[in-house]
Amino acid sequence: MDIVVKGRKTEVPERFRKHVAEKLKLDKIQKFDGKVISLDVEVSKEPNPRQADRAARVEITLRSRGPVIRAEAAAGDPYAALDLATDKLDTQLRKENDKRHSRRGNGRLSAAEVGEVVPGVASFNGDGELIPEEPEPSVPTKRIGSLEVQGEGPLVVREKTHVAAPMTLDQALYEMELVGHDFYLFVDSETKEPSVVYRRHAYDYGVIHLRTDPLASDEAGGAGGALGG
Repeated sequence: MDIVVKGRKTEVPERFRKHVAEKLKLDKIQKFDGKVISLDVEVSKEPNPRQADRAARVEITLRSRGPVIRAEAAAGDPYAALDLATDKLDTQLRKENDKRHSRRGNGRLSAAEVGEVVPGVASFNGDGELIPEEPEPSVPTKRIGSLEVQGEGPLVVREKTHVAAPMTLDQALYEMELVGHDFYLFVDSETKEPSVVYRRHAYDYGVIHLRTDPLASDEAGGAGGALGG
């Protein structure tokens, strides 16, 4: 596998290409992910002189059989930006590697340890004898409108408002991968309507478009279903 280095509206000198090959150690990357398909490095330059301290931007894209991993950074020169982006890539690779190991398990557990590691299973003492479960205390339940609330505490709904410029579907997918989430809410630049992109099974994507229709206000249901399918 080769590292592809390209420039976006800027020339990439041969010296920098060699530096990329020295900085991004393929053998180290393949230790974290042995199924890497391609590794691209894109260099771009910010023409605005007011952003001289962030004039050089480097984006690293790693594609494998798993999720696409992207790491980007900006600095005063491409070498410094590459260092920052490489550190981010290394951090993301470690996280993905830790996730895979935690899913596979790191060894067998004794009967006494299973109850501590896996929730909802029977507990055993040091002699392997079953520990009787204690009955859970009953929690009072009350109904507020269409919501069922457990406990005596107040109902708290957290609200967040974000300001964002309209973007294309490709841009939304890129932003979702960049932040590492399974879904991303955005305003479609073509329709000017809210939409959601999300990760489906087998590492492909889905998109839900929400179209405003005043005549549909009396219909049951809506677009609040689970992401999937």
